[in-house]
Amino acid sequence: MIYQLWQAQQDAQFPARAFAESAGRILRQWEPMTAAMPFAAPFFRRMGATFDLIANSRTTHARPDYGFTTVSVGNREVEVTEEVIHSTPFGTLLRFAKDTPVQQPRILVVAPMSGHFSTLLRGTVEVLLPDHDVYITDWINARDVPLSAGNFGFDDFTDHIIQFLEVMGPGSHVLAVCQPAPATLAAVALMAEDRNRATPASMTLMAGPIDTRVSPTAVNELAQSKPIDWFERNLIGTVPARYAGAGRRVYPGAVQLQAFMSMNMDRHMKAHRTHFDNLVAGNLEAAEAHRRFYDEYFAVMDLPADYYIQTVQRIFQDHDLPRGELMHRGRQVRPEAIRRTALMTVEGERDDICSIGQTMAALDLCPNIPLANRHHHLQTGVGHYGVFSGRRWAGEVYPKVRAMIEANS
Repeated sequence: MIYQLWQAQQDAQFPARAFAESAGRILRQWEPMTAAMPFAAPFFRRMGATFDLIANSRTTHARPDYGFTTVSVGNREVEVTEEVIHSTPFGTLLRFAKDTPVQQPRILVVAPMSGHFSTLLRGTVEVLLPDHDVYITDWINARDVPLSAGNFGFDDFTDHIIQFLEVMGPGSHVLAVCQPAPATLAAVALMAEDRNRATPASMTLMAGPIDTRVSPTAVNELAQSKPIDWFERNLIGTVPARYAGAGRRVYPGAVQLQAFMSMNMDRHMKAHRTHFDNLVAGNLEAAEAHRRFYDEYFAVMDLPADYYIQTVQRIFQDHDLPRGELMHRGRQVRPEAIRRTALMTVEGERDDICSIGQTMAALDLCPNIPLANRHHHLQTGVGHYGVFSGRRWAGEVYPKVRAMIEANS
């Protein structure tokens, strides 16, 4: 019922949002006329700001565009084209191809399947693009995947990473952001043990829950506070008949969005109050930046139920990976099998989702990687998102990641 209740709420709010959008558009057309009526200008701007907040306080299931058209490579501006290299019902291996003869290190960015689309890593990709041949796991909204495609669990996620790296070929690199860090480590361990020619030359794990027993956060404590059947009963819904994935069991992205927002509700409320003030003051550049962020943030993606439940149980409740008990299709995952893949872990000093030490735990799980090829970086002054996006990522974290990739290319 959880999905049906959310859908009913969205349907009920649609007329009010549509009215607010139309009214706001009309007020913006009238605004030039207020120059002759200065006493009326504050009223019109406040009304317009109110309508803007109402119209844009909505979730969508539409994947935003990555938006890359050109990038500077050296002293040249080159064209960027999105190429689908490989696809399955649940995910696409997407390449940001560049019109340049220079051969650059191939890198697979493994995006989270955690309620948002892979476009949330646009800032990560943007920084990587000038120096690398960048590929990304572009996950498909489970709401749009027909039941005939079958189920998708933690092992399927791991298989996708392996499959995508095999398509990319030997000598590639992999960078996992947040939630997929355990699956990425598992994939590389399985490939190393199999002596797979496509085993990546380097692996970067950023703010990922390798061992959530270390300094548990509120997210970790919530996962531990309830038995796994509670999550199944209360957080799993069924896709309504109007969508292609009708009948599929999913963890609704809207539920995950509410959980994220509740962790920092004061911050989100302050951001919207500031947005209102910017609209009233005519600070349109700041207002547009706010809209761009929340258009992305409110674009949600439903997760396959099996993947969500198995991740909660294996990674956050049973801690299978650090305890040496993670299994992949009946086979034990052995990180100690990794020998030739360089490893770098990155954490944020103020990360309230994945605390200090949880990602670094991967270094201890891979004792057979030579010490010279095991690296860790703790980025001061940033929270979770600052590890892989924004000024500190571009100016302080990325140079270390780039140097490690260059040394192993």
